[in-house]
Amino acid sequence: MALFVLSLLMLSSFSVIPFTHADSGMIGVNYGRIANNLPAPEKVVELLKSQGINRVKLYDTDESVLTALANSGIKVVVSLPNENLSAAASDQSYTDTWVKDNVKKHTPATEIEAIAVGNEVFVDPRNTTTYLVAAMKNVQSSLAKFDLDESIKISSPLALSALANSYPPSAGSFKPDLIEPVIKPMLDFLRKTSSHLMVNAYPFFAYAANADKISLEYALFKENAGNVDSGNGLKYDNLLDAQIDAVFAAMSAVGFNDVKVVVTETGWPSAGDENEIGAGSANAAAYNGGLVKRVLTGNGTPLKPKEPLDVYLFALFNENQKTGPTSERNYGLFYPNENKVYDVPFSAKSAPVDDSKENVPVKSPSSHVGQTWCVANGKTSKEKLQEGLDYACGEGGADCRPIQKGATCYDPESLEAHASYAFNSYYQKNARGVGTCDFGGAAYVVSQPPKYGKCEFPTGH
Repeated sequence: MALFVLSLLMLSSFSVIPFTHADSGMIGVNYGRIANNLPAPEKVVELLKSQGINRVKLYDTDESVLTALANSGIKVVVSLPNENLSAAASDQSYTDTWVKDNVKKHTPATEIEAIAVGNEVFVDPRNTTTYLVAAMKNVQSSLAKFDLDESIKISSPLALSALANSYPPSAGSFKPDLIEPVIKPMLDFLRKTSSHLMVNAYPFFAYAANADKISLEYALFKENAGNVDSGNGLKYDNLLDAQIDAVFAAMSAVGFNDVKVVVTETGWPSAGDENEIGAGSANAAAYNGGLVKRVLTGNGTPLKPKEPLDVYLFALFNENQKTGPTSERNYGLFYPNENKVYDVPFSAKSAPVDDSKENVPVKSPSSHVGQTWCVANGKTSKEKLQEGLDYACGEGGADCRPIQKGATCYDPESLEAHASYAFNSYYQKNARGVGTCDFGGAAYVVSQPPKYGKCEFPTGH
């Protein structure tokens, strides 16, 4: 399968020099849109190109996004959502129409190179597992009708929870109830179509649940003693490699040791709840920065050393409407205003990436891991900011005394600064709950304390 590369930048002054490595893997980015404050797709494409991002994965086939990506030089993976699997599995005419309207229509201007059929289907509460392989086969047949089956590959992202065992990696195995009904038929399909198995792997989850057993350095690609697999003697110096090799071992155990893997999601949250051990901007920067360096300078995993690692970072933006713990809304590399959440140098030599955009002023993040604040989106209209400020200070019950004339946070006297203080007060008073840093898209969450003038922003911690 043609895979997903991130063009790498080494910036000297303002010149852009592409970095290449013959044996390196490839990096792409997930562009999720469960938010109401993201830039327009055209702006997102500009951002991707400015960062040298050549591959992007979507979670649907949104018309405006695919149109914006046309003639951009960015290769795209689109998705058939889980809720469509039943229809796709039972009706060939459905997939014919879906491919015609959502894929064929946009090619070749938009370079669609793969389709993810479903996402983490085995953990979908709607019990869509039984439809998966039939849906994949029907989509493949529809692609063939439009002569797209050679240029566009099909797969389906697996969550690591599909494994019954992942430690040590050599003992990796799939859950027994999945093997015959879906794992073997799917792997057979991938083998016959020369496609990769898509895997979503998050060392963060494993570390957060086992911080007493797994070292943070091992999870973050930092210097560590490593772990030796007791089954085959292979040594691992990072947790992601171990997770991927557990998938390779599980495939080998059911007779498919020749199917390749692409990591379609991996990342680390820049903020989380108090019980989400390890969440924080410093760790997120270390994980994604270490991952980029590992992918671009290393070869394969210990079990598959000749197969370079291909990875999609999750995700492009923080998404304010995602449900669940705080971490779910804080995986983004960028805030909705296109400022970086933290800096990830996209080069193997870890050269700093110059960013001329003005960032929200922050203090040192070192003592603020896991805390979050709410600030105004400076790109929002003044009317929307004023409307949000009026609500927060009025019906919302925020403490707006510090931004009154003569009070500690009156300076700087700007609508953005005053709105940020009011929004944050409302957010903290409501226990940083889902949807409490929104204000109609006029606000977003940050993981480093904002500082306007000498004003100290309160936190619920």
